[in-house]
Amino acid sequence: MIDFDGENLCHDPVHGYVPFTAPRKTREWTANEPMADEPEATERRLIDHPWVQRLRHIRQLQAAWWVFPGAEHHRFQHVLGVMRLATRAVERLYPSLLRACPDVPSFGYVESLLRVAGLLHDVGHGPLGHFFDDQFLKRHGLTHETLGAHIIRTELADEIRGLRRTPNAELAAGETLDPDQVAWLIVRPRDPAADARRPRWLVMLRSLLCGVYTIDNMDFVLRDAYMSGYSPRAYDLDRLLHYSFFSERGLTIHERGIDALLRFLSVRAELFRSVYFHRTVRGLEISLAELFGESRDFLFAKSPLEDLAKYQRFHETYLWAEVDRWPDAEDLRKRELGERWRRLLAREIPWRMVCQRRLAFKSLQEESGSVFCDARSLERRLRDVLPSEFRDIEITCDSARTKIRDRSGAGQETNFFYDAARGRIRPLSDDLLYRELPLAHRVCRVYAKSEEHAAAITTAVDSLLGEAAAAEYDDLTNM
Repeated sequence: MIDFDGENLCHDPVHGYVPFTAPRKTREWTANEPMADEPEATERRLIDHPWVQRLRHIRQLQAAWWVFPGAEHHRFQHVLGVMRLATRAVERLYPSLLRACPDVPSFGYVESLLRVAGLLHDVGHGPLGHFFDDQFLKRHGLTHETLGAHIIRTELADEIRGLRRTPNAELAAGETLDPDQVAWLIVRPRDPAADARRPRWLVMLRSLLCGVYTIDNMDFVLRDAYMSGYSPRAYDLDRLLHYSFFSERGLTIHERGIDALLRFLSVRAELFRSVYFHRTVRGLEISLAELFGESRDFLFAKSPLEDLAKYQRFHETYLWAEVDRWPDAEDLRKRELGERWRRLLAREIPWRMVCQRRLAFKSLQEESGSVFCDARSLERRLRDVLPSEFRDIEITCDSARTKIRDRSGAGQETNFFYDAARGRIRPLSDDLLYRELPLAHRVCRVYAKSEEHAAAITTAVDSLLGEAAAAEYDDLTNM
């Protein structure tokens, strides 16, 4: 019989019901009986922990919600969705993982490990998500992943060690969930030598969080496409999982699933171009970067590692409430910043896009050799070719990059495909269809305070792009 007494359900608009373990009910104890044991550690206790609940106050789409009215979802919904996908992935992949790595722990251990990693993979995020990584955490040598790993190893370790079951299975006798493994799974590979000392099964499992298609990006593509209004069912998740398995090389997709993978990658790229890198979204982020940079020391003057208690309370609800008070502050600098924050939150954006070009690159060498791969370099070159009377106008450049596929390289592959005709496992980059994808797209834009000089700026951009390339671009955009 299913243990209904030991689980709860929440309903998700993308995945339907998401089950998670909850404390089992116990009978009341009388004064003559011993005290009841402490409530068991469960997934619900972890979900209810302040470190996870704070994700209700951090939007999934850092600035896009200002542009797409439906995209008001938060990282809390996302991490529950990733936890749900962890179960679906393990149910499908555990038998092949066991064949590839006979020393793998029990099904219950692997499912619980991946569910917890999915639930906690964003626990280190600050307000405005990835924007906060670039504008704040980077200054302290951190990313949301490395900070999240620290939080897992210190603040959440005891809760994680206490988990004994999932809605589907239990850990085997003698197994204890390892918080260090959870923390390691959520951080992108940086030290191949150190990673090689990890168990092979754990290295393979990491590809489900740090690979081409992961439980993280498979959820956010579906969720962001749905919530932004782009698509109610953006790609075929069922087919993608059905044709995936672990081979002795790693996470592998059968060639029958390649089309589903390409669809997923193309939708993900289109979301970057159409939603995450929307011209107004990026204009907002340019304005936000200027303002946040000047406000940073008033908001959080130290490294989060020096004050985790304060960082736990530092989220978007706190941020907006704090800057909302600044226009009435006694400090003149705070007051001036507060007025600017008020205008920004009212969508009074000073920057207007005056020119845009989309570029596709087949190789890193091709991309790195382009003037369009660095916004600051592009702005310098642009001022050089503008007519002299326009060289001092207020402009700023933006070069937003979308990685479409990973480049091949010995020892760097995490994803493979099964060539059925030859009965061989090969690097995913060997597949002809996959290889036809660009390595990366860039959306290069020039913003100005006025559209008065748009024609001159566009002419200058096209001179940098090259006459032939500019003419080809015009032909494509006019089709």
